[in-house]
Amino acid sequence: MNELKTLIGKEITLEWRQRYALNGMILYIVSTVFVCYLSFRLKSSQLNPITWNTLFWIILLFTAVSAIAKSFTQERAGRALYYYTLASPQGIILSKILYNSGLLLLLSMLGFGFYAFVMGNPVGDLPMYLLSIVLGSLGFATTLTLVAGIASKADNNGALMSILSFPLILPMLLMVMKLAKNALDDLDRSASLDEILVLLALDMMVVALSYILFPYLWRS
Repeated sequence: MNELKTLIGKEITLEWRQRYALNGMILYIVSTVFVCYLSFRLKSSQLNPITWNTLFWIILLFTAVSAIAKSFTQERAGRALYYYTLASPQGIILSKILYNSGLLLLLSMLGFGFYAFVMGNPVGDLPMYLLSIVLGSLGFATTLTLVAGIASKADNNGALMSILSFPLILPMLLMVMKLAKNALDDLDRSASLDEILVLLALDMMVVALSYILFPYLWRS
């Protein structure tokens, strides 16, 4: 726990020193939502809840990719070797997963608040929709962190990260959009129990795979 605490503190310190990256992600969300508003303001009455939901998750997905792609880009070869002598690979990957999850949750909630303010809020069951955002953010963060670690061994190839992450993200995205659609329609919460359990299982599976496989990747 002390190792995780120190490593997460290091991530926060680096993020604070490079505030332009965080500001850029916030600007990306705001500008994307504003472009959606300009595109649909003349047809606001025709923006049905399904389109509203789809646009939000597209924005959130690309925000997640841009936010987490830099997880290992700042870890140069010399610094990575230095970390190798000080911390365990399990501590490295878990700290990055926890930090990226917190960062993406913050961006997701800010993005949802601004999106609902600008584009309206047709959500019938708001707590359930917020739960879908939490589960989706955790799923995106865990999966993309592992993929970013793999891509870092190929000179941080952004195209490789996009290719590898797509088949892993797609099941999560479909499931979380279905959960969000249930919340939009204000269905009984028992109808969403299967989606919630599947998303939790997927998140735990990715964390377990990261914990087991990352040490072999780190040694290379």
